[in-house]
Amino acid sequence: MKKSHIAVSLLIIMIISFPAQSNAAGTQGLPQEDSKILLYQDMLMLFLGPKIDAAVAGYYAKTLSAAPTVYPYQIDVVQAKRLGGFRQFHFMIELEVTPTIGPHITVGKDRLTFEVAPTIHGTGKLVKFEHLETHALPPNWQHLMK
Repeated sequence: MKKSHIAVSLLIIMIISFPAQSNAAGTQGLPQEDSKILLYQDMLMLFLGPKIDAAVAGYYAKTLSAAPTVYPYQIDVVQAKRLGGFRQFHFMIELEVTPTIGPHITVGKDRLTFEVAPTIHGTGKLVKFEHLETHALPPNWQHLMK
């Protein structure tokens, strides 16, 4: 098993093992202090980041002339499931992302589902992309619309 597969699997196990914590504190619903669950989620986002970026860029290429950015702190783990039972290293991870353009102008909200397992090449594969919301760009950013 490759090291990246082992690292991703361990991160997912840790995320599943800890109860969800509210991140309602702060001005924009962002957590104001670190926690173990947040630490593990942030590490997982670094592994999945390139696949998230590619999926988002592909979707928005039809409507925007520039690829949006998805920052790791704008990704929420909606659900992580272990497939196949106890101690099986096969997972489905559902994420909600908020892509931005320019100085953090949101362009929408999307839900991505990844399958992660040692038998999958790389850090995992995208199995579903669902566009949830479209956000209008301000007038001075309309030039990016196709």
